[in-house]
Amino acid sequence: MLRRHFFLVGALVILGLMVVVGGLRMGFGAAGPQGGGPGGPGGPGGGVPVAATLAQTRTFNDTVELLGVAKGRQSVTLTAAATQLVERVRFTDGQYVAEGAVLVELKDAEQNAGVEQARARVAQAERTLERWRTLAERGFASKAAVDEHEAAYLTAQADLTAAEARRGDRLIRAPFAGVVGLTDIAPGALVNPGAVIVTLDDLSAVRVDFEVPERYLPGLAAGQTIRARTDAYPDMVITGRIDTLDTRVDAETRAITARAVFPNPDGYLKPGMLIRVALSRGQRESVAVPEAAVAVQGASSFVFVIAESEGGTRAEQRPVVSGARQDGFVEVRDGLSAGDRIVANGLNKVTGGQPVKVAETLDAADVARVQASEERPGA
Repeated sequence: MLRRHFFLVGALVILGLMVVVGGLRMGFGAAGPQGGGPGGPGGPGGGVPVAATLAQTRTFNDTVELLGVAKGRQSVTLTAAATQLVERVRFTDGQYVAEGAVLVELKDAEQNAGVEQARARVAQAERTLERWRTLAERGFASKAAVDEHEAAYLTAQADLTAAEARRGDRLIRAPFAGVVGLTDIAPGALVNPGAVIVTLDDLSAVRVDFEVPERYLPGLAAGQTIRARTDAYPDMVITGRIDTLDTRVDAETRAITARAVFPNPDGYLKPGMLIRVALSRGQRESVAVPEAAVAVQGASSFVFVIAESEGGTRAEQRPVVSGARQDGFVEVRDGLSAGDRIVANGLNKVTGGQPVKVAETLDAADVARVQASEERPGA
């Protein structure tokens, strides 16, 4: 019994010593370098190192994006004018052809014979007319007889023209210079009137028709320069002009159709591509910050403003109302003033009210260079 009490007392003494030692450690730790002392987050040399930049006034283009579909400057689907067998195909898929070039030859033996027959009739009618004119000059034929043979000669010439036209229908020609598309036509195939032989597009420029709401009509005019992008080449900006405007506003959509022309010297633009047209509505001056300096959470946006206080330099989270995004900058409509110093990038390392240390101050060009390598919260 005595032995049990001895071990119990020893255990209580050891437990008491542990409590005392723990309390002393906590006390010494609280008196250490944290809480504003040298080396703490709020003291000299403390805080998260960040890069700073200044909110500046920047010019923003007020634009509205409209959708259109590209078409060739001239586009046509070539068809046959008569039912006939294909004798020869004189182009390859995707080939550039000159205006008037023969693309497809149809069998024309019967038409050739018709032309020769018509030429013989013309020659015979011409000889007959000359004889009757000679007789009329000598007084052996009336003028009425000469007129009758002259009409027969003109009729024979008309028949020859018709025969040559029928033979010409057996030659499918390019109505303008351009690039032919894909075709399944081959020698021996039977084509009918209206059957598609091949498409032909002039791709030196593309036309784009797009609908413009009538409220934007005052800022719209033929000859106006516009810019556009495509989903296929998102980094390429194409510049063109408005060629013409429709004469009417659609009564149902309350929009007018505008036709723009975009040069296409490299052939990147293809008929049928979706074109995103940016219609400029003027310019405005607004406070702007780099995109990397704006954090987005849901529908809210905020920046970290670098503020000086008695406790040192801290990052204050401030909500902002963002607007347009252009060329790597975000328009700030409310929440910042020009000249405010904010955290430029690395927002994932900063929290509201946290002590920070400004390692460097970047201008707009510097921020744009490092922006791609930074991870933007909420993106």
